[in-house]
Amino acid sequence: FLFSRLTWSSSNADKDYLSKVFQLPKIPWVTGWCFCVSGDGNPKESSPFINSSAASDVEKSQQYDGKNMALFEEEMDTSPMVSSLLSTLANYSNLPTGSKEHEEAENNEEGAPQLGTLMGVYLPCIQNIFGVILFLRMTWMVGIGGVFGSFIIVFMCCSTTMLTAISMSAIATNGVVPAGGSYYMISRSLGPEFGGAVGICFYLGTTFAGAMYILGCIEILLIYIVPQAAIFKIEGLEGPEAEAALLNNMRVYGTIVLSFMALVVFVGVKYVNKLALVFLACVILSILAVYAGVIKTAIDPPVFPVCLLGNRTLLSKAYDVCAKVVEIDNETVTTKLWRSFCDSDSLNATCDEYFMNNNVTEIQGIPGVTSGILAENLFGNYLEKGMMLEKRGLASDTDPDSPVTSSNRYVLADITSFFTLLVGIYFPSVTGIMAGSNRSGDLRDAQKSIPIGTIAAITTTSTVYMSCVVLFGACIEGVVLRDKFGEGVNGNLVIGTLAWPSPWVIVFGSFFSTCGAGLQSLTGAPRLLQAISRDGIIPFLRVFGHGKANGEPTWALLLTAGICEIGIIIASLDSVAPILSMFFLMCYMFVNLACALQTLLRTPNWRPRFKFYHWALSFLGMSLCLSLMFICSWYYAIVAMGIATCIYKYIEFCGAEKEWGDGIRGISLSAARFALMRLEEGPPHTKNWRPQILVLVSVDGEQNVEQPRLLSLTNQLKAGKGLTIVGTAVQGTFLDNYTEAQKADQSLRKLMETEKVKGFSQVVISSNLRDGTSHLIQVGGLGGLKHNTVMVSWPRNWKQPECHQQFRNFIEVVRETTVASLALLVPKNISSYPSNGERFTEGHIDVWWIVHDGGMLMLLPFLLRQHKVWRKCKMRIFTVAQMDDNSIQMKKDLITFLYHLRIDAEVEVVEMVRDFDISAYTYEKTLVMEQRSQILKQMHLTKNEMEREVQLIHSKNTSTPTSPTSPMSPAAPAGGAATWTDNKGPDKGKTLLAEPNKDLFNMKPNQTDVRRMHTALRLNEVIIKKSKEAKLVLLNMPGPPRNRVGIENYMEFLEVLTEGLNRVLLVRGGGREVITIYS
Repeated sequence: FLFSRLTWSSSNADKDYLSKVFQLPKIPWVTGWCFCVSGDGNPKESSPFINSSAASDVEKSQQYDGKNMALFEEEMDTSPMVSSLLSTLANYSNLPTGSKEHEEAENNEEGAPQLGTLMGVYLPCIQNIFGVILFLRMTWMVGIGGVFGSFIIVFMCCSTTMLTAISMSAIATNGVVPAGGSYYMISRSLGPEFGGAVGICFYLGTTFAGAMYILGCIEILLIYIVPQAAIFKIEGLEGPEAEAALLNNMRVYGTIVLSFMALVVFVGVKYVNKLALVFLACVILSILAVYAGVIKTAIDPPVFPVCLLGNRTLLSKAYDVCAKVVEIDNETVTTKLWRSFCDSDSLNATCDEYFMNNNVTEIQGIPGVTSGILAENLFGNYLEKGMMLEKRGLASDTDPDSPVTSSNRYVLADITSFFTLLVGIYFPSVTGIMAGSNRSGDLRDAQKSIPIGTIAAITTTSTVYMSCVVLFGACIEGVVLRDKFGEGVNGNLVIGTLAWPSPWVIVFGSFFSTCGAGLQSLTGAPRLLQAISRDGIIPFLRVFGHGKANGEPTWALLLTAGICEIGIIIASLDSVAPILSMFFLMCYMFVNLACALQTLLRTPNWRPRFKFYHWALSFLGMSLCLSLMFICSWYYAIVAMGIATCIYKYIEFCGAEKEWGDGIRGISLSAARFALMRLEEGPPHTKNWRPQILVLVSVDGEQNVEQPRLLSLTNQLKAGKGLTIVGTAVQGTFLDNYTEAQKADQSLRKLMETEKVKGFSQVVISSNLRDGTSHLIQVGGLGGLKHNTVMVSWPRNWKQPECHQQFRNFIEVVRETTVASLALLVPKNISSYPSNGERFTEGHIDVWWIVHDGGMLMLLPFLLRQHKVWRKCKMRIFTVAQMDDNSIQMKKDLITFLYHLRIDAEVEVVEMVRDFDISAYTYEKTLVMEQRSQILKQMHLTKNEMEREVQLIHSKNTSTPTSPTSPMSPAAPAGGAATWTDNKGPDKGKTLLAEPNKDLFNMKPNQTDVRRMHTALRLNEVIIKKSKEAKLVLLNMPGPPRNRVGIENYMEFLEVLTEGLNRVLLVRGGGREVITIYS
């Protein structure tokens, strides 16, 4: 009736009526039901997701008054209104703090990000991809590797980046990606360990890229623009000396330029970004000049002579005229070239043999695209260091036996070249594909712009690269292509010789583009390091998360400059390029891995807007990256992987724990599910059996563990292997005691961490501790990964009346493990067991093998001795022989058995002489035990029965006399029976024994109990005699009685059996063999 009225009631009369009938206060009644509510304003929440204000119920009712939210107002703290949530999500800003490579945070006047695909992704990627390698090494790579080989290299590298871009686009469109580029994507996809490792690799790659750009800048400056600026003069030096002088110049000028660039970045990074378009314009103009030059060669090939002696290329500085002699006024005059190879300028001078036997020819350096030179340049011509550049197909008269002389007059190969070297040097020219994702915070629609812009940029640059390979091979003579520094073409930049209208377009264009790329690297790398540092996953890098007041990463910039200086000191562009290739390839490999894993695992959150991806493409890209790493340089690859592995393990062990919903967790879950399903197929083979322990502990009122040494013993048994579950029970109901259970769980986890126990904690809440323990034994573990062994401490003070239920629970645990075929370990006097920090330098672990239990008694000491606490202890095995046993043969058989088990232990057979005469002490102890059991039963009378007993005692006012035949003194009942009686008078304790129990002290002991007590006493005597000084005694634990009668006697038997021993581990097998002699 109430809810039917609620749907239509709106009048004040109706409200008054309902208030009177149901005794309700007048409230604004809802006039309809709608779960997408639009109120008159958003509530004032401190967070869009969780309202952290501690408002009272009255304030809450006022806060949501009139919003039709009365039914939900109590849960508004954790479940905000949809309207407030949606408005907050709509206004979410994904601008990062400190990880932007494109810095505009200093000026706050900008509104929302407005960059589109062209300006935000396409052009930055173009600028980052085109670079120093295209201008300084591409022609040399074509000349050395040939058009065919170079095309394969370019195709492989461009395919790798295209596949990586597809994977990156899928990841970047799977939700909002703040700036941070590959680091952010990989860390959120593969977890903090992989993210940190790859983030550092990407940082190092970007930093070494800065060094490479600076070296390229200095190479252009000192070789092609102002050679006179060299501090270490190269003129007149030859061979290694000239090479060393060049490298020293690179080091000095590189350090100067690096310092200047770092200062520019430190002072004003916004100017670097504003100059980015200028640098980009230089790159585009240079490339257009090259294409214009190619077209011009088809129409009007330039006059660009190269001088050859025989088939060898001559240094341009070695001649003024490409001839041995010239005719001047009908007179033959020797040239500068003659004087270079002869000892004088006369025609009769003694000259170099090769010089005399071969003619000087002048060929066209750029014959043009229609000349057919492509066929000659189709295949590679790899050179050893110091070899002379020779033209194919040209005759040469060479004496193979004569030594090479005057080699400094020829153009020589400066390094030994091979295919894999070319791959390593070229790959940096295709990096830079992350530029768009690095700027995702500045994009108007990142999920649309990143895939389109990046893939379009890679397509453009790949087309340019591939066409350049073909065009260079089709236009330029092979010896000119192989001339890395243009020594045979008057010191010109080889690609510049092809350009139109002037070589200086390429020279200055490449110079400014390398400067700009170096500045961009020095701008981006510190921000990437700052982003990693602020994530807090690598503790020792946290200092680099700080910077200037405006967020500039000062400390990160200093570290970046320091690492960049390492590349400058290396000084060789050809040596630095493979280093950064490694780091970028590793980064790209993990981008592909992240996409493949997310796709294969079908993570629910994996819903990228970019649909043109497939896990096979990602795996192909990952395989290409890995292959290229080892193709470039296998030792660099191993070093890079070693660095990444060290960072990974460091984060795993020392780094901050982050839960980012990464794919590695998905792999773990899938692998765990697969393994669990496999384990379900059947029980493990005996060879694979190891104790998977459920440790049952008890907690005190503060939820702290009462027996911490149980976990120490567990660690010593397990050594971190196998399954360990530490469980406890909390008494109460789940609703009322959930907080206590959480506190107990935290206490267990903390203790497990302290004791270095690797496993899981489990806390159950039950109405009583007995049922809670039973639930743990039944449901602990999952599927095939369940415990096969239970460890529980011996109940202390079990004889005390207040601990009566405790030992009953203990016996029930023993029964349940027996029924469930679980092994049971019961350490007695657990507080005396050693901690993990203690060491036994000597002593014995004694095993008393009384009955066969599947080999548990043999296996446990072996496992214990693997731990450093027990390592120095020796193992002794005692077994019991009866009168009709051959003790000598038993010892031989046991030694043979241990030999086959590969266990080193001393063996001793103890003969138990049959004793038909039971001692009076045994009889007396049994009688006291049974009397105590009868007395304990009195404690379980109901309240009414107790009242009747007391009334009966007072009415009769009698007491029970002591039997004179009793073998004990009633004044001192053993076993602590007097502890629960009123001891104010000598006879008051007996008044509780009413007439129905008047025969209590006249009873005779049960013969079965007498025999059991006799056995326990005899075994205890023998054990005490042999193992009194042992560090640990292991012995078989007898099973409990089948019926519920006499369980107190069972505890007494065990107490007698272990009396006088310091450390005892009672062991019950699980009903299966756990050790085998077979391999």
